[in-house]
Amino acid sequence: MKRMVSIGLVALLMSFFHVLPALAQAKIKVACVGNSITEGASLTETYPQKLQKLLGEEYEVRNYGIGGRTLLKKGDFPYWKEAKYADVLAWNPDIVLIKLGTNDSKPQNWQYKDEFVRDYKKFVKSFKKLPADPQVYVCYPVPVFEDKWGINEAVVKNEVLPAVKKIARKTRVKTIDLYTPFLGKGTLTKDGIHPNDEGAALIAREVYKALQATHALSVSAEAKR
Repeated sequence: MKRMVSIGLVALLMSFFHVLPALAQAKIKVACVGNSITEGASLTETYPQKLQKLLGEEYEVRNYGIGGRTLLKKGDFPYWKEAKYADVLAWNPDIVLIKLGTNDSKPQNWQYKDEFVRDYKKFVKSFKKLPADPQVYVCYPVPVFEDKWGINEAVVKNEVLPAVKKIARKTRVKTIDLYTPFLGKGTLTKDGIHPNDEGAALIAREVYKALQATHALSVSAEAKR
């Protein structure tokens, strides 16, 4: 009998130590969804890369930003049609950060503004229904300091920003204010629209603070245990 108990105990311990490495390797997955401001082309470090450093090794942050993309399905370059959209859904992240809307302010896109709230709600819900039941955050757009390429600050401030707030209420998700921290800080952009390295660092800090304030980090960490 003692021999059988010993063999059973050894088997149990071996099974435990076999599973332990897999548990240790499990990381909290953070998906950064957005346009060129998220993609961060030409930057030394993108905001997702900086966020990764702030969060530490227990987290895996992936950049799903694509330049020029719109939230509007009828926009000139809808994020909906991109392979990265399918990729981020397949990754099944624990936390989703959405920062879209700047390119939607272009005239050819904003002519469909009546569909912006509807499309954004569907976009948020496409993540909320994932198996991981992720915490989804929508980010306010960064201010536009110089109208160019069709991007319009008046539209961003007076129409896109209020729409994002409305979407957050309707979908019951948290918001991250990236508009207010940039006010009066056009020097944190490289062209009046896209943040420079210092601006990307500011975005990462604001996102990190928002996650801490809403306990997303501790809740997600607990869920992994």
